[in-house]
Amino acid sequence: MNHEILSNSNDNDLRWQIVKTKNPVFDGAFYFGVSTTGIFCKPSCASRLPKRENVHFFSLLEDAAKSGFRACLRCQPDLENHIDRNAELVFKAFDILQQTSNEEINLEDLSAKLLVSPSHLQKTFKQVLGFTPKQFADWRKIEDFKKSVKNSDVTTALYESGYGSSRGLYENAAQNLGMTPAVYRKGGRNEKIAFTVVGSAIGKLLVAATEKGVCSVAFGDSAEELETNLKREFPAAQITTDEENLKNYVAAILENIAGERRILDLPVDLQATAFQTRVWTEIKKIPHGETRSYKEIAEKLGNAKAVRAVARACASNPVALVTPCQRVVGANGSLSGYRWGAERKKAILEREKQ
Repeated sequence: MNHEILSNSNDNDLRWQIVKTKNPVFDGAFYFGVSTTGIFCKPSCASRLPKRENVHFFSLLEDAAKSGFRACLRCQPDLENHIDRNAELVFKAFDILQQTSNEEINLEDLSAKLLVSPSHLQKTFKQVLGFTPKQFADWRKIEDFKKSVKNSDVTTALYESGYGSSRGLYENAAQNLGMTPAVYRKGGRNEKIAFTVVGSAIGKLLVAATEKGVCSVAFGDSAEELETNLKREFPAAQITTDEENLKNYVAAILENIAGERRILDLPVDLQATAFQTRVWTEIKKIPHGETRSYKEIAEKLGNAKAVRAVARACASNPVALVTPCQRVVGANGSLSGYRWGAERKKAILEREKQ
């Protein structure tokens, strides 16, 4: 790696994802400085997450110091750090993947360049990051597409991002973009979302859906607050109230809250990262009336250290109850971290256990 601020946008984006999850495996592998505070930290620093535009990345702590940043007193990045061997292997793989631009590279070729077996490389990626080398390559291509399509037409962006045809892009568009590439380019414009707000045993309940399925289920203290948050989340969409066409969704959710419906299987239309999708899928496997810890979910995903990342995926869940994040608790049984408040989480769990 070079000894200056890392300039490649994709490389920086990946490091930003690591900082967001506060993954300690990468401590010593790189550092990040925050321009508004003048401080640099390790990836796992427990301090409040800064804004992305204020963050700069460094390969070595000496580079951060030369750029005028001082060491964080909380995470003490200037103390001796031993780079995890798995993290080092992952970063070597990143370097190779970056050098291939958007060309395809298979697992066997990548493993040969790193002098390890394909199975070892696959296992290391999943253990350290929770996804495979191929999933990283797919993620990188969709990120390139998202940047390129803002300044060009869909076809041009498609080929510039490394897609050989439109099929590969459109097959994963719903999962990675939450909408078709053309709609994404327009910022969600003309996406039609219907919503309604009703009362429930645990507060005001908003249910919103597109033609494909439910895109938001939220609790709040007032209808005005819920409507404002929905419009903030989908600023370019056409949002209208529609109690009639949403009544079946609403009835199912209210029955679930009341304990009359144990399984809530509704069609959804969500924008999510690959990791969020994996977390939410695993959470749906938790039986009604039972709970699992964030650590248990992380272990199920093959990365016991991804507890914070699992917690963030739960906190960003846009469809309460449909994806039952209330069933994920702290290792000591604590109920903190629920997007709609610990009291509501407690009330829902009590009803489920009854």
